[in-house]
Amino acid sequence: MNERSYTPVDSILDLLDQGLRTVFATPPPSQRDDPAGSVPEGDLTDTQRRLAGGLMRVNHTGEICAQALYSGQAATSRNPELRAQLLAAAREETEHLSWCQGRLDAMDTHTSYFNPLWYTGSFLLGAAAGIAGDDWSLGFVVETERQVEAHLEGHLDRLPEADEKSRAVVRQMKEDEARHGRDAQEAGARELPEPVRRVMGVCADVMRFVAYRV
Repeated sequence: MNERSYTPVDSILDLLDQGLRTVFATPPPSQRDDPAGSVPEGDLTDTQRRLAGGLMRVNHTGEICAQALYSGQAATSRNPELRAQLLAAAREETEHLSWCQGRLDAMDTHTSYFNPLWYTGSFLLGAAAGIAGDDWSLGFVVETERQVEAHLEGHLDRLPEADEKSRAVVRQMKEDEARHGRDAQEAGARELPEPVRRVMGVCADVMRFVAYRV
């Protein structure tokens, strides 16, 4: 039997399906153990629970954006090896999404209502980075992961000490993101110009501000 040849329309529909699943469907079970799985649930006050819920909602949205960024970059990359690397990182981000969703469910709070917007914008940014060329695309990964790692470190400082389950998730995510950045650096990333890095930081700040609240 001959393998089916995928048309551009097939590829577009596949990307749309992937986006809809990421934003609206329940994340698939993590292949790795959930870092929070064996950690006892802490006794949080209502104020601490709202704080932790807001922070983990931001992290959940961050993983939505990561999925979109990697998917956009993979869709426009002309390098099969780089495309495979990006898709492998995206699969790991899906695990992060599952872990964050578990914490939101445990705290009985919602995901960001703006996730469809975050996904769309991030996908377009990723696609633009891929079109710019593999070295620029890898540089985009390095800078993104650098900012995410710093952001997660800040959340470790802000999460209630009693919420060790969320802290365990954030620590593992931080470790994974640092590895993604190192992998991209070793693959030949080009340093992004300072104005681009600043714009990325401003966009991330807006996302965090809005996602924490809605």
